Amino acid sequence: MTATDRSGAFPDRLRAWQSALRAQFPIITAHPELAYLDSAATTQKPQAVLDAVQSYLTSANANAGRGSYPWANQATALVDRTRQRIKEFLHDPEPERSAVHFVGGASEGLRTVARDWLTDVLTDGDEIVVPFADHQANLSPWLEAQRLLARQGVRVAVREMPYQPGSGDYDQGALAELVGPRTRFVAATHVHHVYGGNMNVQRIRQVVGPEVPICLDAAQSVGHLPLSVAETDVDFVVFSGHKALALPGSGAVWARCARGPRFRPGGWEGSPNTTGVASLEAALDWLDRAGTDRIERWTVALGARLTDGLRHLDAYEVLGCPLSLAADSQVQQRHGIVTFRHRGIGAADLGFILFSHGFMVRTDGHCQAGAGEKESSVRVSLHVYNTPAEIDRLLSVLADLA
Repeated sequence: MTATDRSGAFPDRLRAWQSALRAQFPIITAHPELAYLDSAATTQKPQAVLDAVQSYLTSANANAGRGSYPWANQATALVDRTRQRIKEFLHDPEPERSAVHFVGGASEGLRTVARDWLTDVLTDGDEIVVPFADHQANLSPWLEAQRLLARQGVRVAVREMPYQPGSGDYDQGALAELVGPRTRFVAATHVHHVYGGNMNVQRIRQVVGPEVPICLDAAQSVGHLPLSVAETDVDFVVFSGHKALALPGSGAVWARCARGPRFRPGGWEGSPNTTGVASLEAALDWLDRAGTDRIERWTVALGARLTDGLRHLDAYEVLGCPLSLAADSQVQQRHGIVTFRHRGIGAADLGFILFSHGFMVRTDGHCQAGAGEKESSVRVSLHVYNTPAEIDRLLSVLADLA
């Protein structure tokens, strides 16, 4: 997607739409002197989500599935309704067949798939392909599953998802050479949490064929851009609610239940986080009204504005594909995530400097797995409440530091 036209102009037709949405975030409007640029870590919450949580806690707070009185029935209906709401939001083509399980976040969800589903699927001599340079949460569970099976005498080979040199994208050609007759599972990421690239997971299905299950870490895409499980043809979608405008401690695993056994989390399921579920339902409703396609266009445009400015500053190195830095680049641009380093100032120090100017950014290794970046960096991550003026002000400060 090209977020700007050939002259680099910003999509002005979205400015009034964005201004109306920005006004719905109380923490943003209460601090006009600050620019929150850390939405890949957690998003801020619109008033509609806060109102939904308040309404639930003051009118129907009860334990779902464990009572027959009206409040308990309403809480049970909320959980069931939100399961169906997630299927609708993901454009599930067969909702009667799929399953949704609520989790505390993407890390817990990926581990649930690994321990409670994958370990029952694999047999001795099987192979799985997983990413070694994405988020640690999309690597550790699969290695843990390998260890658990090894204790039972089941040997599983873990293959490293190949990447294109320099770009951070998956290498589809190398993947085709890696996949074999014993490949039983592939883990992938929708939007990379450091490089901001859409990893084009629909191409993975073309490579691995129609039978291999694919698990998608969608922590940086749900709530940020449209996601259709019909188009991607993946078998699991795992995401965190707190990165999709809902409360911390909420999230979900969507399972297609078409390849391999039906997804059923193991063990006794305790009380669901009904407050988190209420916030998640409200967040998905808000996102649908706002339009995730327009949110994507807005954040991609902001990211392009930032990378276009940084490419003219020799003191900075932008991580990821170098061909996508220009605002009018025809190469796919970053989806609201721009990560960079100053060649003379450490990331932590740069973060302190930026906060002194009112910018809140992340400065560390960003939980990237072992095959990823070895040095810390500054990550700017955007959502619909961010503005072109904030990006321009950030670039002005960075230019002074250059």
